[in-house]
Amino acid sequence: MDAQRTGKYVRQPLGYNAFMPKPLPPDPPLIFDRELQSALSEADRALARLDGVAAVLPNPELFIAMYVKKEALLSSQIEGTQASLQGVLEFEADGMPRDDINEVKEVVNYVKAMDHGLERLKDFPFSSRLIREIHAILLAGVRGRTKTPGEYRRSQNWIGAAGARLAEAVFVPPPADAVEELISDLEKFIHAADGLPPLVKIALVHAQFETIHPFLDGNGRIGRLLITFYLCWQGMLSRPLLYLSHYLKKNRDEYYQKLLAVRTQGDWEGWLGFFLCGVKEVSLEAADTARRIIELKSRLAEKIYTDRKAGLSALRLLDLSFAMPLLDVPLVVSRLALSRQSATLLIDHFQSLGILHEITGKKRYRKFLFREYVELIAKGTELS
Repeated sequence: MDAQRTGKYVRQPLGYNAFMPKPLPPDPPLIFDRELQSALSEADRALARLDGVAAVLPNPELFIAMYVKKEALLSSQIEGTQASLQGVLEFEADGMPRDDINEVKEVVNYVKAMDHGLERLKDFPFSSRLIREIHAILLAGVRGRTKTPGEYRRSQNWIGAAGARLAEAVFVPPPADAVEELISDLEKFIHAADGLPPLVKIALVHAQFETIHPFLDGNGRIGRLLITFYLCWQGMLSRPLLYLSHYLKKNRDEYYQKLLAVRTQGDWEGWLGFFLCGVKEVSLEAADTARRIIELKSRLAEKIYTDRKAGLSALRLLDLSFAMPLLDVPLVVSRLALSRQSATLLIDHFQSLGILHEITGKKRYRKFLFREYVELIAKGTELS
């Protein structure tokens, strides 16, 4: 490997060395051996299958928000956030989660950043401006809010163990005065008509973004958001159903090692192989989850159809439960336009069918969880 294929360390006035990456694409060019070509082909097919499954999901918008929450949780957990899917649902329901509220807010901000970015990409280019917009949303009112949200850094940062000083850093990104130009180069590469397959291109973009490390905080989460944005922008995903952070969380040490090997050894091919393996693995898993959701909804709908006590309102409550799997009587009254008595009786009936489970242990202000669905989505987000 060429140690300077990706860039080189440059001595700074204060005596430390900062890494200056070369613009993309890699030079010398990527070597697509048989193994890497196979990995790309398998990842492309798996991603296409996932998008195909998404097309046959019943009322897909009911499920998209939960997939986005899953990616938000996993990406935040890579950075050490300790929050659960149920905690996020509780926060959205009444602002009172069982988890640390500040950490839950970080996940909620990630969801907001994802939604904002996907909406903007409908009529706005993939750009540095968009990156700064989503960064401002990501850090609004949470840990990192004092670290210039929405602005590229104006001071040196570094990567290392918690509390490590600059001299103890594992990696020192480029100096602050180089960030704007490096991001501009990255933006040009994103828009270049160079014939690179989209999965290869976003793998390179993610690694380069993490190497530039343009913000004082939130770089990892922004870099992972860019993966989803790019795949949706390029039309490879019609909906954000890929939670690649599951793979990156599960293989966190290897993830960081592969990125470091790009910088220190110029090993772009090793990073690409790792990334493509992740796309394939998570695409297959997400497609399987989607199929299980379809089966769950079909099974429960059949149970309701054959239940003499159930009517049209029961089917509407089932749809609502997939969209909002933590609910209470006032929510059902509002969303289904039912009387309080009718809503209470309907929820009680769903409890008797084993669909909803009361989780507060209260006689008043009770909340009910669609546990089977939440557990299906939450797989992989468990805190270790």
